[in-house]
Amino acid sequence: MEGSPTLEVRGLVKEFPGVKALKGVDFDVRAGEVHCLLGPNGAGKSTLIKCVSGVVEPSGGEIFLGGEPLPVGDPAASLARGVATIYQELDLVDDLTVAQSVFLAHEPRRGPFLDLDRMSSETTALLTRLGHERIAPRAKIRSLRPAAKQIVSIARALSHDVRVLVMDEPSAILDDGEIETLFEVVRRLTADGVAVVYISHRLDEIRRIGDRVTVLSDGRTAATGLPADTPTDKLVELMVGRAVERLYPDRPAGHGDVMLEVRGLRRLPEVRSVSLELRAGEVVGLGGLVGAGRTELLRLIYGLDQPDEGEVYVDGERLPPNRPDRAIAAGLGFAPEDRKSQGLLLDWSLTKNVSLADLGRFQRGLLNVRAERAAAEEHLRSLQTVPDDPDRRARELSGGNQQKVVLARWLLRHCRVLLLDEPTRGVDVGARAELYRLIHELAATGVAVVLVSSEMPEVLGLSDRVLVMREGRVLTEAPAGELTEAAILDMVMEGSEVMA
Repeated sequence: MEGSPTLEVRGLVKEFPGVKALKGVDFDVRAGEVHCLLGPNGAGKSTLIKCVSGVVEPSGGEIFLGGEPLPVGDPAASLARGVATIYQELDLVDDLTVAQSVFLAHEPRRGPFLDLDRMSSETTALLTRLGHERIAPRAKIRSLRPAAKQIVSIARALSHDVRVLVMDEPSAILDDGEIETLFEVVRRLTADGVAVVYISHRLDEIRRIGDRVTVLSDGRTAATGLPADTPTDKLVELMVGRAVERLYPDRPAGHGDVMLEVRGLRRLPEVRSVSLELRAGEVVGLGGLVGAGRTELLRLIYGLDQPDEGEVYVDGERLPPNRPDRAIAAGLGFAPEDRKSQGLLLDWSLTKNVSLADLGRFQRGLLNVRAERAAAEEHLRSLQTVPDDPDRRARELSGGNQQKVVLARWLLRHCRVLLLDEPTRGVDVGARAELYRLIHELAATGVAVVLVSSEMPEVLGLSDRVLVMREGRVLTEAPAGELTEAAILDMVMEGSEVMA
């Protein structure tokens, strides 16, 4: 890993109207290394990689690839030079097949025609290399779960002759087994001399896969070239400007009446006769691997999907199936796993996103725009959303602040049951601590919370009780204090109950 860097960034600056996203960033990555990029949401990581990949033209500074200037503002030229990027927001087309997505814009041809057989066989080879040969090359992208879509996006990047691979939160929707498969692929690539820029909020991943670390803060390089085993407290201090001593706040026990009851809910093959009770002020975590049926269970409870059988009750009243409008009216709120595509209208204002579930409150014939805006602003400020300007578009906020907008919607609605699916996906350490505090504060006011997270420490640290799921079934239910991360992993791997 010694010698001249493969990719070098010097004094990079990027200004948008009214915002200076990058204020002078320096870092480099060498052939055969994994250089990890850390920083809080809004630090400039996404803008930096968009500059490197040619999507955004920087306002100042220089980018070199192999010692030669890299063309700026030209993604095709960056890709042709060997810079491939896997974005956190997957840029796949739902109506294309897997093979078409992998070879989009560089399809193999036989004369004037697409060589579909070659596309299929080479896609299979790439997916096999990634340990996901079961993904069918001719399957439509819309039929895949988020984890499978992530694998397809990685395969597409690897279909090019890659010198530098930029990976933006590649493990955010993968389970432990899939993450290890991803790491094995990364190690093979670096062994072949590929330089990897790896962006993640998970510090344990940095230590497992990284060689060096650069920390960004407020659009600047706070530190660069740090060893991957730099102590956590040092990295956190560089990222957020303060030590986060306690991620999971204490909350006194004690819960009210049963608020949510699920009886024998079933939708094959994802959910197989699940029952649960949730009391007012209680946080119940759903543990398990990606594909265990946790997301599908939340969708059934909320009424987004039609169950084969089973019933859902809120405060003793039965909800009609497949009627999310009735679920909302009964006091349910839902923050889906992909907030950008499922939870927010990115080009709408924060006001419109917050008031979306309760517009009737502001209508007396015509919409009272002033009252709507004032109510949205009140809840955005109560959650310390940055910025809390109700006229800003949702896409302009960082991941953690976008999540606060979704929570503000249900605060405005005064929901009594809150279903949270991967609420901290893609959120930095400082913002996570803030979201954890908000979840516990909501529970303290009597809101009942169901939490889905692929990070077991998060499930155990936030929950009062945990239901461990595998293949659509609940394997066991226990107080969070009686379970360990190792015990849960044993259960989901073996398919049988294993207590701590």
